[in-house]
Amino acid sequence: MADAAPKSILVVSAHAADFVWRAGGAIALYAKRGYHVRVVCLSYGERGESAKVWVSGERDMAKVKAGRRDEAERAAAILGGVPEFYDLGDYPLRVPDEAIYRLADTFRELRPEFVLTHALEDPYNFDHPLAAHVTQEARIIAQAHGYKPDVKVIGAPQVYLFEPHQTEQCNWKPQFILDITEVWDQKRKAFEVMAAQEYLWDYYTRVALNRGIQGKRNSGRDMTYGEAYQRIFSSASDHFI
Repeated sequence: MADAAPKSILVVSAHAADFVWRAGGAIALYAKRGYHVRVVCLSYGERGESAKVWVSGERDMAKVKAGRRDEAERAAAILGGVPEFYDLGDYPLRVPDEAIYRLADTFRELRPEFVLTHALEDPYNFDHPLAAHVTQEARIIAQAHGYKPDVKVIGAPQVYLFEPHQTEQCNWKPQFILDITEVWDQKRKAFEVMAAQEYLWDYYTRVALNRGIQGKRNSGRDMTYGEAYQRIFSSASDHFI
């Protein structure tokens, strides 16, 4: 009898670096647990998140995209995720129906245990809430019996929203803190691959330390580093969790 396919999770990242800062610990932790972790990058972040490259004098868009893709692939390899690139543009990100259907097909292919994506609001970066919207829309399509009726629909995987850069401006709350202490070194190494945004390395280290303190206080765990998430949907169970 063939081995069963591994469980999976799906991460939808607006840009090629977002998954590293915001969900790198979750990716590394679940990959270590044997999950298949698919990371969909809707954009390379070639305009808004590549300032260091442009300021250096680079003027070739194809080279900038290639550099961001290389960084994302190397970071994903460190974390244990499998990246997939849609190349839908950056500042502005524009998502055609074909891309939404592609993501819906990925939902049905993977049947993820849960999904990670951006906050629903971000006045500093419109690409981020668009990625969250597209993720939810693809999830709904993948649940619809009338979409590709010969392919089994998915259930109702929880959607967790990773922490935005400025939480107060995004109406986002840390409802769940994931202990990423055991994989922190991997996440930090993945940071250091993202050379185009070196200024964020220490910033997101401080975020992880702060969430670790908060997580320890709320759980009693010996937690040093954490990642915080907000749920979209209510949890349902026969016991309190």
